[in-house]
Amino acid sequence: MDGTTGPAARFERERPRLRAVAYRLLGSLTEAEDAVQETWLRLARADVDTIDNLDAWLTTVVARISLNTLRSRAARREDPLDVRLPDPIVETPPDADPAHAVVLADSVGLALLVVLDTLNPTERLAFVLHDMFGVPFDEIAPLVGRSPTAARQLASRARRRVRGRAPAPDPDLARQRAVVDAFLTAAREGDFEALIAVLHPDVVLRSDGGTARARHTTVLTGATEVAAQATTFGRLFPYARPVLVNGAAGVLVGAGGRPLSVMAFTVTGGRIAAVDVIADPHRLAALGLAD
Repeated sequence: MDGTTGPAARFERERPRLRAVAYRLLGSLTEAEDAVQETWLRLARADVDTIDNLDAWLTTVVARISLNTLRSRAARREDPLDVRLPDPIVETPPDADPAHAVVLADSVGLALLVVLDTLNPTERLAFVLHDMFGVPFDEIAPLVGRSPTAARQLASRARRRVRGRAPAPDPDLARQRAVVDAFLTAAREGDFEALIAVLHPDVVLRSDGGTARARHTTVLTGATEVAAQATTFGRLFPYARPVLVNGAAGVLVGAGGRPLSVMAFTVTGGRIAAVDVIADPHRLAALGLAD
């Protein structure tokens, strides 16, 4: 093997996909990177000549490491009803046509990751590996200690829960942005009726304010509740600038060079169905953002 076909080179080519698998399984950028690094360490200790399909082996290893992390997280969670907001992937929108931006079908919004976090570890692994990465059930089965048929049932059960609770975002990024802009304008102006018009009746707002709060994540449901909250914080929205959050329309709110929050929006049917806000100063600092 030369420098372009050896295990190290093949691992580097697979690194983005392995990171994507781990991120979708864990919803944490740090934990996903740790899982990928541990996968590399295991590869370095392995007898590569005995591995028939290196790409499949790498996927299996990173999935197994992520599954162990999910199980440890579930065991540590003191309040199983507490909502955990995943780490956002924040990007500055390109100057080009929005059609050339990240394709939503290839991204995973925060609202979907929140729902994935409500699945048990084996359901999440079966659903993510099969539905998002096309891994066959006969390869998933050994990871979850089930038969291929049982692994299929895990994914099917997860799929039903996801479809029922994670709204499908509108595919047109420009339309998303128009809806979000209308929301911000209405909030700045304190126009309650305009806010109600742009919000889905069953909209959900989740906000992670950090350890300073007794309960990290605040959850509000319904257009009236969310509109009232938006008017309260509308004074901050003049400091909002557009960003992409997991490939969808979002905003970064900041002042004086310091980010105050990242807001992700799920726009479906021309109205906002979910708003996910990261306002925890420690999490914002870890993202390396600047307003």
